[in-house]
Amino acid sequence: MRVLSTFTSLFGLAVSVRADGNTTQLGLIRKASDPQVPPTYPIGVPKEPFAKTAGQLFNINGTVGYFAGTNAWWLGHLTKNEDVDKAMQQIADTKYKIVRVWGFGDINSGFRPTADTADPLRVWFQQHPAPNDTEANQVALINYSPENGLPRLDYVVSTAERLGLKLVLPFVNNWADLGGMASYASAYGGADASVSFNFFENDRAQRVYRDYIRVLVERYRSSPAIFSWQLCNEPRCEGCDPAVIYNWAANISAYIKQPDMDPHHMVSLGDEGWFGANAGYREANNASSLAYESHGGVDFWGNLNISTLDYGTFHLYPSTWGYSFSWGNRWIEQHADAGNRAKKPVVLEEYGSPQRNDHSTVLLPWQQVVLNTSIAADQVWQFGPANLSFDVTKMGDEFSVYADAADFVTVSQKHAQAMLDKKVVM
Repeated sequence: MRVLSTFTSLFGLAVSVRADGNTTQLGLIRKASDPQVPPTYPIGVPKEPFAKTAGQLFNINGTVGYFAGTNAWWLGHLTKNEDVDKAMQQIADTKYKIVRVWGFGDINSGFRPTADTADPLRVWFQQHPAPNDTEANQVALINYSPENGLPRLDYVVSTAERLGLKLVLPFVNNWADLGGMASYASAYGGADASVSFNFFENDRAQRVYRDYIRVLVERYRSSPAIFSWQLCNEPRCEGCDPAVIYNWAANISAYIKQPDMDPHHMVSLGDEGWFGANAGYREANNASSLAYESHGGVDFWGNLNISTLDYGTFHLYPSTWGYSFSWGNRWIEQHADAGNRAKKPVVLEEYGSPQRNDHSTVLLPWQQVVLNTSIAADQVWQFGPANLSFDVTKMGDEFSVYADAADFVTVSQKHAQAMLDKKVVM
């Protein structure tokens, strides 16, 4: 899902991550003359086991079963701890277990705040160099400012630990919201980046991306709150052969699972679940072409069989893809079938209805299909908190299901309980 956003650039403590792949603490960019070393997230003995797969299901906190969850991309971009506390307590009270939170926030050198910036959208984690910097000076900076840098995400992770929630953290966005691949293109793509930039095969972009992965993985790899490291939010490579994303996903997931990185937490891709012709589903359903032609270079079936990806993901937005809402039932069934064939868990990671005041009409039939199939978990887009210190609609959209809305009980609370209550047959 795309997220419309603005954000500001406030320099805090930073450590340089060079585009040549060497991560070093060169010169600290800091406020005034503060000499402190950038802090690291507290490392301790996990209080509970890491989430893991159990056949086609997940084991969370020692329980093998089916789980509901949500998306709250904005949690790491809140600047007040009390807002994080309140929003995440509301999520836990709903009985959601898995929360997908953006683990990225990219800006480019020279970025300046807009005249009207919402407080939660001024957080950034990584700054890329300006387009006209020479390759030798192309240094990415990691922001460790307690006010608007990685410590904001630290607080989300620590709160999830306290509440027993599990977080999916994507490392980059396919879309330009919060920077995304467009920030990489601007910095490392050359003069014709807008035309020919291929994030997945650009050496300099990939070196910086891997370094950013290492920063986050080393920071949180001891945390039981991490459900899955995620390679990208909705990766697409327009006009590319599916082999491009397949090879990239295989290489990056293997990189994360190295013994010196993190062989313990799960890794997922974060794709929308487009099928290629070799999966056979288009012919069986006689459906229109978009979802069944490896759209954007994505082949769900091929990617599902990458050994270093622990589970498959797919999204569901018929209203923006040109399909009927009822087609969503078949889309869910087809991905459940693919998971059965591959003997891997599959998660309906994003799904939403644009019916602002009545999400239940569209979502309840889909949720019933989830309950009737082998889908291991589902995560509605997206959670809308209530009673925070700012206008929460700034973080939401027409798909948001708000905790104080009339349809929240049926779409969120009752479904979360139904997933927990679903009988496990191993």
